[in-house]
Formats: sequence, structure tokens, C-alpha cells
Amino acid sequence: MKTANLYVRVSTDEQAEKGYSQRNQEEVLRRYCEIKSIQVGKVYYEDHSAKTFNRPVWSKLLVDLRKERGQTDLILFTKWDRFSRNTGDAYYMINLLNRFGVEPQAIEQPLDLSIPENKMMLAFYLAAPEVENDRRSLNIFHGQRRAKKEGRWVATAPVGYANKSYENGRKYIAPREPQATAMREAFQELAQAKFTVMQVYQQAKSKGITCGYKNFWNMIHNPVYCGKIIIPKYKDEDEYLADGQHEPLVSEGLFYQALDFINGKKKRKGTKIVSLDILPLRGFLDCPKCTRKLTGSASKGRNKYYYYYHCSAACRCRFKADTVNSYFEKEINKLRIRDGYEPFYHEVLAKAFRLKSNNGEYSQKQIIDEIKVLNAKIDQAREMFMAGDFNNADFHAVKSKCENEITSLEKKLPDIIQTSRVVDQILAAALSNLKKLNISYKGYDITKKRRIIGSVYPENVTFDGYQHRTVRDSDIVKNILLINSRIGTKKNWTSSELSDLSSVVGVTGFEPVTLCL
Repeated sequence: MKTANLYVRVSTDEQAEKGYSQRNQEEVLRRYCEIKSIQVGKVYYEDHSAKTFNRPVWSKLLVDLRKERGQTDLILFTKWDRFSRNTGDAYYMINLLNRFGVEPQAIEQPLDLSIPENKMMLAFYLAAPEVENDRRSLNIFHGQRRAKKEGRWVATAPVGYANKSYENGRKYIAPREPQATAMREAFQELAQAKFTVMQVYQQAKSKGITCGYKNFWNMIHNPVYCGKIIIPKYKDEDEYLADGQHEPLVSEGLFYQALDFINGKKKRKGTKIVSLDILPLRGFLDCPKCTRKLTGSASKGRNKYYYYYHCSAACRCRFKADTVNSYFEKEINKLRIRDGYEPFYHEVLAKAFRLKSNNGEYSQKQIIDEIKVLNAKIDQAREMFMAGDFNNADFHAVKSKCENEITSLEKKLPDIIQTSRVVDQILAAALSNLKKLNISYKGYDITKKRRIIGSVYPENVTFDGYQHRTVRDSDIVKNILLINSRIGTKKNWTSSELSDLSSVVGVTGFEPVTLCL
């Protein structure tokens, strides 16, 4: 009497769509063995794809056959696609089993492989499911590509979005809070180029982001956040961006500004040090004895912790954190705008902005000029290609690179134009915050406090125990102190005096705008 091992394999989609359950296959195989008087040995259950033989249960089956050589005559399965869906791999495995003295056989598609002509039928049985799989995969691929061209997201929703469905079953993605707000703020921080990507990730994580850093890095490169869907290169179609049907979290201009910083086209604006809430000046203070930077830490007392700014060198200089913070708050109070003078400051700063940026037209013109240069490069490459100096691959490489840069520049134009239009609103918000700066500062979190400190002091501060001294104040601070010192003696300012003041207020003078965030 022959002995057979039974091999039962399903995959998830087949079990759901065609009913190839393991129980059904086993029943059919056992009934066949009973009719043919074949003794059943072991039964192997597999739930992996048959595209390759790299399957855990099949590997175990081969190990058992080596150990029990000569004890098994047959490997039975229902159809040849249960055995394999790859013709080349199937022929190799059949030869291997024959060396073990084992014959593979499909009970519903029986073949005597000792007859050469039957190998043609075997090829058909193996190739038909493979062709079916390839056709299904191709249909899915083209369906997804068509959906992407229509602006639909066809995968798991990215961080900040959630997968949802309309009543008719059509899928879409929508912002999910608080992750959506955390991603918006992450792009804003990256565009300002004040923190590293890791620091921005840590801030976003504290606000609700649950993904890992690598996933976050990939996400911030994805234009889905500015309302675009990537259509990958396929055959003769180049890669391009399609307008998405979902709600964008950030503008295209902000997205590409953040991308410039991530890709190294935009330098960081200073080093940012993470600090405790009670040590906002950590990293901004210089030691009055040895000029090294003061750090901050806590010292454990009998009942509580006491915080100090201290030097790590041998000079052992240190100050109580409460004292230093209190003196700084007094310095902040000096920058408060006096009542009734908001229109005056607004006029000065608005005029300075117009003088420096010409209402944004200079920046806009600069970008347009860069676009013209890139278009000229494409034209030059086309001429070299026509002359035979460039081959087809070189021309398309230059063309693709220039077009990508043009797209990036074009996306920045709307934000530049919009900035010049809303400058009055930005100034109103900034001046409102400056008016109550001393009160707002105490209520801000550590991140906003350190932004204010960095805006007030472009260079480090030295504290001697009584006052803060710095080599250079920011332009906006110098002008506020100047105006406040002259308010008591003169209130009627002439146009020429306004011009003198506005000319010394540079672009960096707008840093307190960050106070309205």
C-alpha cells in the first residue's frame, strides 16, 4: 500500500473569493486516498503564496522527506496551482522530489509525468494561474494609477489624515486631529529653519504624532500635504503631480520652503537648545568670568529642587534661575509699546517693509528671473540634442531637473504675493502682542519664550548678577528703545524722521512677528 502526505494550501484572497478552505481540501484528499487505498501519512497546512517555494511549511515538508527517505511515496494536493504558480520553480521542485523517491500529484488534474507529452499539460496548469495573477495585478495597478490621476489617495492614509468613505462607498482621506495640527506646525517650523528635523519631530510627537522618525522623514517629503498626488513614472509617461481631491494641510509655498530646508538649500538660523520651562535662558547666557555658555540644572534641597544657571568650567559661576528670569522679565517690560502709539509703529514698519521688499515685487521678480534662466537651460539642451551633442537620456535628465526646479519656484509665488497683501494684518497682530509682551511672555510655553529671547538678543547675553548686558541688540529692540526714550519729549514726528527710522529697520526687524504664533 502506498503512503501519501497531504499538502493543503490557501491564501487569504482565495479562501474568501473561491472557497478554497483548508478543511474542504483535506476532506477531498482523504476521500481520494480512501477510494484509491492510499495510506495517509502527515498533513501539511500552508497559508502562503505559491509564487515561490520559499514557504515555511513547505520547507518543513522537505526536511521531513530527507529524514524519512523511502517512507513516503506521494505528495497529494487538489490542483497544480496548490503546488506552485511558477512554471520554472515547479519543474525544479518536481525533479527534487523525484530524487527523494516521491511523486507529486494533483488529484483533480492527474498527470502521468513519465509520458513526455503530459509535461505540456503540466505547463498549462501551472501557467494559467500565473497568467491570471499577473492580469489581476495589472488591472489593480492601472486602476490605482487612474485613481491617482483623478486626485484620489489609494493607500493607507498618511499621518494627519484618516481613511473615510462616502455613502456610495467611494474612498477618500480627511484631516484627523490632533495629528493634522501637529503636521501643520511641523511644516511651519521646518520652513522657518530654526530647528533640526529631529527636534521638529520630537515637538510633533509631543503633540500627537505616533509614527517613528523614519516614517516622519518620508512623510514630510510627500506633497500630499499640500494637496498633490504623485503620479510615478511609467513607460513613456514622466513622473508628475496631480491635483488631489483631499483637503491640503499646508500651502504649496510653505511645503516647498520646508523642503528647501530639509534638502539643504536653506541654512538653519542658529542653534536651538531644548530646555526646561524654568530655564528658558539656557544657552543664551555667557559666563561673566570665563565667557563660556551657562548651562542650567537643578540642585536637590531638603524639601524641593532649586534651579540654577551655572558654568561648567572651573570658575564655578552660578546664579539662581528665579533671579535671572526675573531680571529678564524686567528687560522685556522695557519693550512694551506705549498706549496710543500702535499707529505710529505700524506706519514705520509698513514703510520699512515697502522699502526693503517693494511690496514683494522684488522677490517675485527674482523668482520669475530664475524661472526664465531654467527655461533657457532647457532650450539650450534641446538645441544641443538636435545638434547631436546630447543623447536622448542626457536631454531628458536636464529637462526633468529644470522642470522640477521650475515647479518648486512656481509654488512659492502665491505665498510671496499673499505675504505682501497681508502685511498689515501681520503687523497688527505683532504690535498687539508687543503691547502686552510682558504679560504674554509669562504665559507662553518654553518654545515661544525662547523664540522671544532669540528675537530680542541676536547674540548671547552676559548676566553679572544685577543686569543683562549684550554686545548687540536686534534692530527692532534698538528702535523700540529709541522711540520710547524720545516719546516723553516729542510726540509730533515728521515724515523725514519716519523715513530715517524706517530705513534702519531691516527684514530681521520683523522677528517679533513670531510672537503671534
